[in-house]
Amino acid sequence: MNMTRVPFAARVAAGVVVTVVEEARKLPGTAVTFPMTVVSEILASSMRLQQQVTALAIKGDEVISSLPLVGTPAQEQPSWAVFDDDHAPPPLNENEELDVPDHEPVAATGRFALYSTPPAEVEEEVQAETSTDRPEIVDLVDYDALALAQLRARLRTLSLDDLETLLDYEADSRARAPFLTMLENRITTAKAK
Repeated sequence: MNMTRVPFAARVAAGVVVTVVEEARKLPGTAVTFPMTVVSEILASSMRLQQQVTALAIKGDEVISSLPLVGTPAQEQPSWAVFDDDHAPPPLNENEELDVPDHEPVAATGRFALYSTPPAEVEEEVQAETSTDRPEIVDLVDYDALALAQLRARLRTLSLDDLETLLDYEADSRARAPFLTMLENRITTAKAK
């Protein structure tokens, strides 16, 4: 049996026809995703083109910046642009000392008092002012050192009498609005139960 070989072009054409028929059979299933596939391919091609153009622009900038061009104005820093290096202190000599101003600790007030612990000096002043009539519960829970969030965590463990005592103590000593409000709200809740 002597088999004659079909020409290459005919074999390629037959392969194309079979592929078209196979793809036509898949068409109902891929018709739904076809628009999304086309859009994603277009977007991907667009992004690759943008990346290539940007890479070429960067290379062009490098070449142009290395050339000494006459008549090209030097880029000046805009007046509104301020950088950390612009205000850097002059370097110190070996014998010079850096003059750093001393800052006094400041007790947090307003909304910042909610989550801060007072400096030790403020705490000592408050303790000195209120040391005459300090209720036992104040020392028991270390009330003067508590931040608002810490007090909130301990409120449920206190009795109604203790809450009222702390409210009176706060009103007589520091009278911090967030602390007073929290204690009053907890007392109202405790009385409602």
